[in-house]
Amino acid sequence: MSEEYIPKIAMSIQAHPDDQEFGIGGTIAKWTKAGCEFITVVITSGDSGSNDPTKDGDYKQELASLREGEQLAANKVLGVKETVFLRQPDGELEPTIALRKELTRLIRKYKPDVVLAGNPEAWFYGNEYVNHPDHRAAAQAACEAVFPSAGTRLIFTDLLKEGFEPHDVKRLYVHGTEKPDTWVDISETIDTKVKALQQHVSQIPVDEVGNWMKEWAKEDAKDKEFEYAESYRVMKISEEKAEQ
Repeated sequence: MSEEYIPKIAMSIQAHPDDQEFGIGGTIAKWTKAGCEFITVVITSGDSGSNDPTKDGDYKQELASLREGEQLAANKVLGVKETVFLRQPDGELEPTIALRKELTRLIRKYKPDVVLAGNPEAWFYGNEYVNHPDHRAAAQAACEAVFPSAGTRLIFTDLLKEGFEPHDVKRLYVHGTEKPDTWVDISETIDTKVKALQQHVSQIPVDEVGNWMKEWAKEDAKDKEFEYAESYRVMKISEEKAEQ
């Protein structure tokens, strides 16, 4: 079996606090443990994430601050080096040129080998979950920032004036796909993934989420040589030169 790929620098781009932990937390924990420098980009701060009948629009700023704190706590558990909040409106996200440009700026700034993003084509999961439109919007903007914008010099030329030269991302890991081609063994980091998710106390039943995650990860690892996995469709975008 070939040695599992571990990037030197990786970036996650997600719509909301906790999206990352649900989808790819085990992978992040595994990679950072192996020395990967990891950057998290959260496009909205989840300020619409409450149906408490005692709350109204005045609560949104407080909730955003609460959820950003939860994300920072989760990232500490996962070993993430840096977290970037873009503070776009939760529930109203669109894959605009402005958003793509901001993500392009961040990719050129941090120069990740790998970007991890959601699936822009996912509308439904099974018969019980309609995918949040923010997830699709974030995923589309992320994928389009990775290619062609981040590596094409004459797209967003004002970024050149800011000092952000083009950067070619080597691989794009798309999670939430029904046709994965790559499975990351997270058997040694599943408990870290659960602990990170448990930091999002405003959103999830802390005592139950561990069972959910282990069931999902075990299903992802079905017919594999390991107990728990996270699955991806991996796009190999630019040539990787073998290190001597």
